[in-house]
Amino acid sequence: MSTTSLTEVPFNRTLVCDNEVRYLAEAVRQGSTCGDGPFTRRATALLRELTGAGHALLTTSCTHALEMSAILLDLRPGDEVIMPSFTFVSTANAYALRGAVPVFVDCRPDTLNIDERLIEAAVTDRTRAVVVVHYAGVACEMDAVRALAARYGLAVIEDNAHGLGGFYRDRPLGSFGSMAAQSFHATKNVQCGEGGALLLQDAGLVARAEIIREKGTDRSRFFRGQVAKYQWVDIGSSYLPSDVLAAMLTAQLESFDQIQARRHAAWQAYHEGLSEWAADNGVAQPVVPDDRQHPAHLYYLLLPGLHHRQAFIAHLAEAGVQATFHYQPLHNAPAGLRHGRTAPGGCPVTENVADRLVRLPLFAGLGDADVARVIEAARGYRAGR
Repeated sequence: MSTTSLTEVPFNRTLVCDNEVRYLAEAVRQGSTCGDGPFTRRATALLRELTGAGHALLTTSCTHALEMSAILLDLRPGDEVIMPSFTFVSTANAYALRGAVPVFVDCRPDTLNIDERLIEAAVTDRTRAVVVVHYAGVACEMDAVRALAARYGLAVIEDNAHGLGGFYRDRPLGSFGSMAAQSFHATKNVQCGEGGALLLQDAGLVARAEIIREKGTDRSRFFRGQVAKYQWVDIGSSYLPSDVLAAMLTAQLESFDQIQARRHAAWQAYHEGLSEWAADNGVAQPVVPDDRQHPAHLYYLLLPGLHHRQAFIAHLAEAGVQATFHYQPLHNAPAGLRHGRTAPGGCPVTENVADRLVRLPLFAGLGDADVARVIEAARGYRAGR
């Protein structure tokens, strides 16, 4: 596993893992670079082992995995899907594309996850599902969410783009909903440039999910010898990634423990090294409840306000450190106003944290000297100035 020392500290840099180049060459030489090849099967097995998922299907992105979940829910125009406003646009887009209405709920001020105490007020007779996003890989309050969903007969979908390797009460994230979407984008702990997966706990969804992923055909059953010919049998799209991408992903998944050890070391160094400075400057650090294990997906700080956020990012840039803000609220975005609705009470916490949050560089190739440099640069900022 290689690392690179850079003059400036970038926000992210993708890591080349052991066997990655060899597997890529092998995938090309095998003569079949389309999906569902040997590396697709290997990566899928590793992913199932890591997440405890009953079934897993690799996809071309987490966005596409979410789109597949929307099709599997058989959503109709006017159906409603509850979700946080503090999330990436794909969480809402996937369901809006089916004509469903995203219903935006505020986030908690501690973990920044959907506030489970506000979900019930958003439920109507049109509600079909609740989508949770484990922000920074820190689990949502899944016991409460699942209990409410069971009471109202709602599906639970996990947008687990941040959560691979995270746990809630000793159970891996991605194993709580009937479906979960994973991301293997270049910014994620495990990546193949662009990629994702749909995890399925409900075995009854697997056959149809496979068809949806193969453009609405039963092509996979045909190649297994289960049907004499394959036909168009359902709606779907081209959600199956190349085996070349799966080769890269296989190497990354095989190196998961090494990747995580490096990320956790950097995360913990930030948390300890900035603790006193944060307290002195009115800066909030991440909150991880005792019954949760996070995967060190990202490290963020909440500055006192928008002015300080912008000044802090500029201050770090002057020191050669690239930091950035994160999600902007969906509930008051142009498309959010057009396609969704906001739950009673609005999303004031979301609006507040979106203005204050800064993400520090965090990736597996980040060296100790670079971590120390980021900490030193951050400590040089004074919120009172």
